Amino acid sequence: MTHDIQIIGGGLAGSEAAWQLAKRGFKVKLSEMRGSGDMTAAHQTEGLAELVCSNSFRSDDSDKNAVGLLHDEMRRLDSIIMRAGEVARVPAGSAMAVDRDVFSAEVQRTLEEHPNITVIRERVDALPETGLTIVATGPLTAQTLAESIVKATGQDRLAFFDAIAPIIHRDSIDMSKCWIQSRWNKRTEASNEEGDYINCPMTKEQYHAFHQGLMDGEKTEFREWEADTPYFDGCMPIEVMAARGIETLRYGPMKGVGLDNPYDTTEEHPQGRWPYAVVQLRQDNKLGTLWNMVGFQTKLKYGAQVELFRTIPGLENAEFARLGGLHRNTFINSPLVLDRQLRLRGAEHIRFAGQITGCEGYVESSAVGLLAGMMAASELTGADWTPPPRTTAFGALLSHITGDAEAETFQPMNVNFGLFPPLHDVKKKQRKEAYTSRAKAELGEWIAGTDVVPA
Repeated sequence: MTHDIQIIGGGLAGSEAAWQLAKRGFKVKLSEMRGSGDMTAAHQTEGLAELVCSNSFRSDDSDKNAVGLLHDEMRRLDSIIMRAGEVARVPAGSAMAVDRDVFSAEVQRTLEEHPNITVIRERVDALPETGLTIVATGPLTAQTLAESIVKATGQDRLAFFDAIAPIIHRDSIDMSKCWIQSRWNKRTEASNEEGDYINCPMTKEQYHAFHQGLMDGEKTEFREWEADTPYFDGCMPIEVMAARGIETLRYGPMKGVGLDNPYDTTEEHPQGRWPYAVVQLRQDNKLGTLWNMVGFQTKLKYGAQVELFRTIPGLENAEFARLGGLHRNTFINSPLVLDRQLRLRGAEHIRFAGQITGCEGYVESSAVGLLAGMMAASELTGADWTPPPRTTAFGALLSHITGDAEAETFQPMNVNFGLFPPLHDVKKKQRKEAYTSRAKAELGEWIAGTDVVPA
């Protein structure tokens, strides 16, 4: 098939960009390295849009949460990632979590069945010299292509470490020591009847011993060229958090607030008291057979993980479907090397999309892929591109990547209300709702006035 545009990378951003272009009538060649004999350090399958870390797209609350608002905006623009997410959705309280295998299969099926998309399993080693191209190779870009990007940008690569949480087989969890409950008993339509998290409680003594085990456990060693690579705060290894102080985890992923331990009841607390600390597990697949350890991204070596995590009450006989891991992520200095349409300065036929641009998170990566696809569609039709308002989640994220952030200190960023134009005249308690209501109204106006949006 003769194609109008090539997309390099079949992850979340590349898949979303391909979908946005194909449904507008453009022929897309989607090049994906996995399946050609090559594999990254973190992927485990050849499936398009594979989720390599958590299975959560985070909050789905579009009225008070920035990433929930981004969910809403993507749905309004017919995102394939949001479509597949609904098909693969599993209970996760107010968050949106998916069965990762079902999700990837749904994205791949939809793209491969589209007559305007041809998926080619091939490794691309250099940026194309001609032809409209979107590079969406993500944070695990192959070394040869990464070197080509460095040559084209004239800038050293920026990089950070990303950690992966373990996944446990449900039937190996001792539920006589754990219980199912959502924090504060919050439920959504996707929630399980009892709650959405398995909670493993710890006493003060157990917590302190566990903390010491995190500090003493054998860690993955860095290669010499990795020694100065920083972590991204949004995916911090649990032992790195633990090193910040003995109480840090109790106010982070191991906080017991809002959870009633039924094994520790008193006359004053007949429903159970809050545990000193707790390890939470979230459902990872639709069958409910796999559960991931929430916030337990780790760089502990495999043997150390098994030994330490089996000291957690209820996980003494835990069987791990996947242990935690650590991989090096790569991204470009987008404010310096990309223009406002995500095009590479000096080579405007090439756009970048997804995590390689310095956005962070599944949803943010997909959103930038969606925008890159729309920008390319606008260019192919000869229409003028009008960016989404900065007051929207789309616009705030895009503005941060392409110029609002300081190039000298640029780091990966999740969408958050700090990226939005401020509303100083609104009371603090009402500000989140004000941000989202303003964004929804202005996105509607943008959609109505933008020629390239309808498909």
